[in-house]
Amino acid sequence: MGVLDELRNQRRAAGSASSSAADGQQPALLLIPDISGFTRFIEESGNPQAPFLVADLLEILIEANILDLEVNEIQGDAVLFYRLGPPPTAEELVRQCRRIYLDFQNYLRLVERDTGSALAASLHELALTLKIVVHYGRVSVARIREYTKLMGRDVIVVHRLLKNNVAGAEYILLSEGYTSTQSAGALSRAFSWTRLLPGSTYYEHIGEAPYHYAHLSPLRLLLAGPTNAEEAPRPGCALKVRRVLPVPAPYALRVISNFRMRPRWMEGATAVHYDVSKAGRLGTSYKVDVFSGQIDFQTVQCLEDEEGRITYVEKISHFRLFPNALLFCCLEAVDLDSCLLTLELRYGHVASNHRLVRFGQLHRLHRFMGRSIQQLARLLGER
Repeated sequence: MGVLDELRNQRRAAGSASSSAADGQQPALLLIPDISGFTRFIEESGNPQAPFLVADLLEILIEANILDLEVNEIQGDAVLFYRLGPPPTAEELVRQCRRIYLDFQNYLRLVERDTGSALAASLHELALTLKIVVHYGRVSVARIREYTKLMGRDVIVVHRLLKNNVAGAEYILLSEGYTSTQSAGALSRAFSWTRLLPGSTYYEHIGEAPYHYAHLSPLRLLLAGPTNAEEAPRPGCALKVRRVLPVPAPYALRVISNFRMRPRWMEGATAVHYDVSKAGRLGTSYKVDVFSGQIDFQTVQCLEDEEGRITYVEKISHFRLFPNALLFCCLEAVDLDSCLLTLELRYGHVASNHRLVRFGQLHRLHRFMGRSIQQLARLLGER
């Protein structure tokens, strides 16, 4: 057997190991969240930070995954997710789509808070939003070196469905391939918060493709309403600790935002890793070794209001149980020589189906934050 024949057999085996179909294809859910307004935003904003914002948004789409979806590829402004096997229920699918949309929009609202930022101004003028296309069909799975490649007619269909006759730019579109797996009653209950409407589009080489769609706009009522640092986030999605620090707020900010100082006050932190040439810039990423693991941080915002209150924000990535989390450090003067620090962790959800696990992790994280802020106060008191 030649080398090429051996490679072909390996690719076939990768795609057919769990399938009994004669053609080697497997049933799969295909889901694509697509950022609407992406191209115009990149081209017209003229802001060098625009591509990095879009990269953050794509990462948030990936972190919002609660259906154990696999990422097949990232295509500029969209992510192709897939999951082999039976389809999720309509309720599970809608819960996933709502999570993606709300996490996406809440992050945009955070960026827009910086009214003095050119990037925030561009977002107001060149709005970004999200559409989500869902299809259920059959795919062939092949391994090409270290990459997984999905192939087949249904992969083409889900990509074609991104161009459709639906008016507006934020919606969920469900192909007939998916809706045919669910009862009318299950679909109606899952979309009780909006209207599920019929539609279809004709595609060359595919023909007429019927689908149902629902606008996502009603979910804007569920977005985290607060846009000011002193207002509370969504109930149940935040942990908060407070302590008076024996230094002025600007001094405390310098210590908190100094990556090198993080192991000296963060509970369990032993080392920090970052690019020295980028330290001090917004958008900089760094890693902190904590206990037996590692947490990835990225600086996002540093705002000061008219009354001198300072809000410093970092994004936390790859935090398995708390995906799409943000750490707010809010500082306000108590007197000339002290300030009140509020550490607040805002998260999208706790990635566990077990109530006791969620309760235990929240309690453990709250204790971690409390000890960290105590150690920070002790460190500043020694200056």
